[in-house]
Amino acid sequence: MRLDERFSSALHSTARAWRQAVDRRLKDLGLSQASWMTIAMAAKAATPLSQIELAQSLGVEGSTMVAMIDRLVKAGLLVRQASETDRRVKFVVLTDQGNALYGRVKAEAEAFRKELMVGVDPDKLLIATELLEQLECVASSHTSAHT
Repeated sequence: MRLDERFSSALHSTARAWRQAVDRRLKDLGLSQASWMTIAMAAKAATPLSQIELAQSLGVEGSTMVAMIDRLVKAGLLVRQASETDRRVKFVVLTDQGNALYGRVKAEAEAFRKELMVGVDPDKLLIATELLEQLECVASSHTSAHT
């Protein structure tokens, strides 16, 4: 296997394994991977995201996002807020209960990250991180240029 193929396979497999490991740690919170990722994305946003922006950020279809938001609204973790400038747009905002749950999700993810990174050479971590950030930029610009 060529090095670029090996890299792409390792990247995909590692990302999947990482999400699955965090998912196992969060099972006691009653959250699916899609749920905690939705909550985390909403929590990390500098300003409230529209349903469409949230779906794009997570790489899911709009209809899938609507169903997820419906479940999280029903659970009391999110609310939809109408845009003041466009009544067709709904922003997704965490409730107090959603923020508290995000705090627990964040703490579990941080503990997992620390466990996983024990013994990792900081210089190698920096190189790997910079490479991934560079590839993300290139892939993002390539995708937007061809859509």
